[in-house]
Amino acid sequence: MALSEVPWDEEVPLPRLGPVQAKITVALVAVLCFINSYDGDFVFDDSEAIINNKDLKPTTPLTNIWKNDFWGSNLSSNSSHKSYRPLTVFTFRLNYMLAGGLHPVGFHVLNIALHAVISALMVDVFALLIGGLAYDEKTRRLNRAPKTSLLAALFFAAHPVHTESVAGIVGRADLLCALFFHLSFLTYCKAFNKGADKDGGFSVAWIAVSLSLCAAAMLCKEQGITVLGVNAAFDVLLICNVDVYELSQRLVLRKTPFNAREMLRTGLPIRLAFMALGGFFMLYTRWRIMGTGPPAFTEVDNPASFAENMFLRVVNYNYYYALNGWLLLCPWWLCFDWSMGCVPLIKSTTDWRVVWPLLLWCILIGLVGQALCSPDSQQRRTLSLSLVLLVVPFLPACNIFFRVGFVIAERVLYLPSSGYCLLLACALARCCHRWVKYKKIFYFYILAMMVTFVARCAHRSHQWRSEQSLFTSALNVCPLNAKVHYNVGKNLADRGNTTTAISYYREAVRLHPTYVHAMNNLGNILKERNELMEAEQLLSKAVSIQPDFAAAWMNLGIVQNSLSKFEQAERSYWNAIHFRKKYPDCYYNLGRLYADQQRHVDALNAWRNATVLKPDHSLAWNNMVILLDNIGNLGQAEMIGREALRLLPNDHTIMFSLANVLGKQEKYKESEGFFLNALQINPNAAGCHGNLAVLYHRWGKLELAQKHYELSLKLDPKAPGTRDNYNMLRRKLDQRKRHTP
Repeated sequence: MALSEVPWDEEVPLPRLGPVQAKITVALVAVLCFINSYDGDFVFDDSEAIINNKDLKPTTPLTNIWKNDFWGSNLSSNSSHKSYRPLTVFTFRLNYMLAGGLHPVGFHVLNIALHAVISALMVDVFALLIGGLAYDEKTRRLNRAPKTSLLAALFFAAHPVHTESVAGIVGRADLLCALFFHLSFLTYCKAFNKGADKDGGFSVAWIAVSLSLCAAAMLCKEQGITVLGVNAAFDVLLICNVDVYELSQRLVLRKTPFNAREMLRTGLPIRLAFMALGGFFMLYTRWRIMGTGPPAFTEVDNPASFAENMFLRVVNYNYYYALNGWLLLCPWWLCFDWSMGCVPLIKSTTDWRVVWPLLLWCILIGLVGQALCSPDSQQRRTLSLSLVLLVVPFLPACNIFFRVGFVIAERVLYLPSSGYCLLLACALARCCHRWVKYKKIFYFYILAMMVTFVARCAHRSHQWRSEQSLFTSALNVCPLNAKVHYNVGKNLADRGNTTTAISYYREAVRLHPTYVHAMNNLGNILKERNELMEAEQLLSKAVSIQPDFAAAWMNLGIVQNSLSKFEQAERSYWNAIHFRKKYPDCYYNLGRLYADQQRHVDALNAWRNATVLKPDHSLAWNNMVILLDNIGNLGQAEMIGREALRLLPNDHTIMFSLANVLGKQEKYKESEGFFLNALQINPNAAGCHGNLAVLYHRWGKLELAQKHYELSLKLDPKAPGTRDNYNMLRRKLDQRKRHTP
C-alpha cells in the first residue's frame, strides 16, 4: 500500500519530522501533561477496584481474575456490574507484586507510560487514516510522518479530557483497551503490505492477529470490540477505495448497476466475514461469561433511561451526546462524577437545552454531507474515517444497545477523542492550505491551544492527586450533584472534621432526598455525637427507602441499642444479616447487645460467628476472652485467648486480656510474659502497666509493682483503682520498712 501524501499537509505550521522523532516528541508531551500525578494517592473508584479488591493480593488464586468482575465480585452475583476486564486486573496485580504492596506511585507511573506509548502510536494511526504515509519504495518503510498526523497526535497527547483515564488508576482499563485497539488496527493494515500491488491480496495471518488483539482490547474494557467497525470502515474507504456517495447513488437511483464481482475481486466480503464471525464469537463468549444477563442499574445511575416518555428519553440521550461533544470542544468543565442532579433531566420540549442536541446534529449532518459529497476524494475519505473513529468507539456508551450505568463518563471519551483530534487537525491543515497568508495566525492559534491543553492537563491531574482536591474541585462544576457533596463530606469525616462533614451530608440529602448512603453516613456521625434520636430517624428512613441496605440496618441496630430499644435493635441486626449473609461486624455488634442483656451464650455464639467469617476480627476475639473471664470461666477464656493469638500474634489487646486470665489462675510467669509483650508493642498503655503492677503485687514483687503503678499513674493519673492500689502498696512497703531491723 503506497498512498501519496496529501498536498495540504505541507501547509501545517509544524517542522517536518521523521517517524521516530515525531513519536518521541508526542510521547514527551504526553508525559509532560500528566507527570505531576505520578505520586498521587488512590482516589475515588480506586478504593473499590484496587484497595478493596482481593484479586490483587498474591494470596488469592490467579484464576480468580477470570471468574470475577473488575471490582472483585463474582460475575454471577446480582450486585456485580458485569464489567469483565481480567487483563486490566492482571496489570494491577503485577503492580501490587512488583511494589510489594499497595503503593500508588507504581500504578500512576505505568498509567502515564501507557498514555505516552498510545500517543506515540497515534502518529502512525492518524497517518494511515489520512492516507498520507510516505514510503521508501525499496525498504517499504515509513520515512517521514505527515504533519497533520503529528498535529493530531499532539492534540491527543495533551487533551485534558484524558486526565481521568491517566491520573485515575481505574482509567488503566481505558488505556489498555486503547493500546490493544490501535495495535489491532495497525496489524489489520499490515495485512495489505504484501500483495498490495496485486488485486485482492491480503494476509489472513495478520487479520487473525488483529482479531486476537481486538479480543485482548475487549478483555481490558468492553469498548475494545468497536475496533472491528473501524477496521471495516478503513478497508472499505481506503483499501478498496469505495466512494460511499457514488455507491449510494448506484443503489438508490440505480443509475449504473452495482458490480458485485468487483467487490469480490478485492476480497472485501471475505475480510468482512472474518471480522463478523470473530466479533460474533467474542460477543457470545462475553455474554456467556456475564451470566447471560445484563447488569442491573438504578435510576440514580442513569435517570434518562428510566423516563417513561420515549420522546423525552431520546431527547435526553441526545443532550448527553451534546455534552460529551462539548467536553471534547471545551474541556474546562471536568468532573469526577456527572450523576445525581449534575445534569438535570429535560422534562419538556420548551426547555431551552433542546437547542444543544439540535446543534450537535446540524454539525454532524454537515460533516457527513462533506464526507459524502466533497469534490476532493481525499477529504471525503479523511472526514469519513475521522467520523468513524469518533462515533463507533462511543456506541457502547450511547444507551442504544443497552442501558449504561452513568450519565456522562469522561473515561469513555478516551478512544472517541482520537476521532475528534483528527478532525480538528485536518480542519486546521485545510485552513492553512486555503488561507496561506494567514498561516502565522493559525500557527499562534495552534501554539496557544497546545499551551492551554498542557496547562489544563497539569492543573487537572494535580486535582486528581488527592480525594480532597478532586472532590472539592467538583463543587464549582456540579453544585447540584448530591454525590459530590457526599464525597466531600466523606473525605472530611475521614480526616476527622465531622462538624463540616455534617453540613455536606445534609446538603447531599437535600439535593437527593432518597440518597440512602448519605443518610447512613450522616446517621453514623450523629450517633458518635450522641444525637441518637435524629440518627435513628435518618437510618430508619434509609432502610425504608432501600430495605436491603445491610449497613444501614446494622447502624440502626447500634443506635437502637444505645437507646435501650433492645428488641428493635436485635431485629435490625438480624435484618442486616439476612441481606448480607457474611457480615462479621454485624455479628460482633449483635454479640454486644446480647452481652448487655446478660445473654452470655448468645453473645459468645455471635462473636464466634464473627471470627469464623473474619478470623482476624480482634474485637470479637477479645470480647470473648473478657466475657469468659468476667463469668469465671477462666479455662475456656485461656483457650480462646491462645487460639486468638495464633491468628493475631501481635495483637496487644488480646495479650493484655489473656495475661489477666493467666494472672487470676496464678500462672504469674506466663502472665508476666504476655503483659511485657503487650507493653513492648504499646508502651504507653496505662491500663497494661496498672494490671502488670497488680500481678507483681499479688506475686510479691513489690518493687516492680511500685514501678509499674507509678508508670500507670504518670500516663493516666485518673486511672480507676490504680491510685488506691498504689496507696495500698505504699502502706505495705512502709510497714515492711518499720519491721525491718
